[in-house]
Amino acid sequence: MNKITLKGKTELGKINKHIYGHFAEHLGACIYNGIWVGEDSDIPNIRGMRTDIIEALKAINAPNLRWPGGCFADQYHWRDGIGPRDERPLTLNSHWGDAPETNAFGTHEFMDLCELIGADPYIGGNVGSGTVQEMREWIEYITADHESEMSNLRRANGREKAWPMPFWGIGNENWGCGGHMSPEFYADLYRQFHTHIKNYGDTPMMKIASGYGGSDTDGEDLAVVMDRLYNTRFPVRTDGVSIHYYVYLRNDETQRAAEFSTDQWFETMKLAHHIDHVIETNDAVISEYDPEKKIWLIVDEWGNWFQVEEGHNPAYLYQQNTVRDAVVAAHTLHIFQDHNDRVQMANIAQTVNVLQAMILTEGEKMLLTPTYHVFDMFKGHQDATRLALDVEADDYSNGEDTLPAFSASASQSASGDVLLTLCNLKPDEALTITCDVQDLNVATVEGMVLAGEAMNAHNTFDQPEKVVPTAFSGATLDGQSLSIDLPAGGVVALTLR
Repeated sequence: MNKITLKGKTELGKINKHIYGHFAEHLGACIYNGIWVGEDSDIPNIRGMRTDIIEALKAINAPNLRWPGGCFADQYHWRDGIGPRDERPLTLNSHWGDAPETNAFGTHEFMDLCELIGADPYIGGNVGSGTVQEMREWIEYITADHESEMSNLRRANGREKAWPMPFWGIGNENWGCGGHMSPEFYADLYRQFHTHIKNYGDTPMMKIASGYGGSDTDGEDLAVVMDRLYNTRFPVRTDGVSIHYYVYLRNDETQRAAEFSTDQWFETMKLAHHIDHVIETNDAVISEYDPEKKIWLIVDEWGNWFQVEEGHNPAYLYQQNTVRDAVVAAHTLHIFQDHNDRVQMANIAQTVNVLQAMILTEGEKMLLTPTYHVFDMFKGHQDATRLALDVEADDYSNGEDTLPAFSASASQSASGDVLLTLCNLKPDEALTITCDVQDLNVATVEGMVLAGEAMNAHNTFDQPEKVVPTAFSGATLDGQSLSIDLPAGGVVALTLR
């Protein structure tokens, strides 16, 4: 039996809006020919940034944006991206295909973008090839309002008032592309950087350590980092630990973003579901040092990683986005919300034209992907109070592997409305779900559904609205009991009033 019991009086803390965060790396066409087209472009723009992308990110209440990487962060030197654009150096993006990097999009442009979409900036600082002094001066350049060499340099470049900087990453994937460092070495570097970088503004700045990523992480390396930070004569505290988790299938040539079998759909769902175990493992390590759960666990890269689409540069990571991606996004967000006591921020990879993108562009054309629409349908969860759900789900099996057939999450906003979201992990079978609502007086139910005619349904530039949310008529209220017809491979968002 597929059954939910929604407990209206059992509150489980706030769902931090920041788990709905985004990630824009200098990679492929995410920044250039994506977000940034330049002020002289015929494509409508605001100070060089596409107007349609700005409006799309505003519409889903994008809470934060991570930049400039990713692997690019640990080769990025911020002074290359300030001052007159025609005087900025041309460099090479050695991590991503040796693409030319004009540095036209730098600190001022990024902070301007954040202000335009209403997102908090999250910058990943360069530990792999940078210095403590370089990072310290970058933060001073951004956050200092008093007279200093760095703040005066910012003013000379056109920005009088300092910017708030709430999130600062000390390195990125330093266990991998950020330097292939041992956990001992990175922990010592983190102590050094943490000591010498300072926020000069009034907005508190979280200092975030680069944790370890991947489906095979067992927490041992993170345990070494935490021990080296905390169990010393002079402990150094971290405000957050970042981990990365991809549904990583890029090496399977038969597993393409829009061409796959039902077995491959299941494999994708199985890997997506595994993030629950990865979070539990990392939470257990952090809790040894932080039982009160003040340290944020931040999944600042996550999503599907498939083969690059044919005809595209393999280094640019451009892939199509289907109903399967929408279900992975919904299920993953449900898992994050299940762990809202520890998981406080996340950043889907990535915003435009890269991996599980929210938005795809082609010249002047732009489309919103099924993943984007999930974020739109789920935005009511942001900063709402999580409500307890008892979920009894039938098995979804493939061979010896078994998953729950569906997942769900519920929250209550300050207005009293309850948002109940559900996703069907089965690509070829609709489900009927009974929901018993306790301790809530529900008078009306309305909702939206996202589903496709096929499990690989997706939007194209010729048909940009093939997969979009539509009004949902499959929820029937009888007293305080709901019957919900959840379509195959579908995502539903219900508002209970």
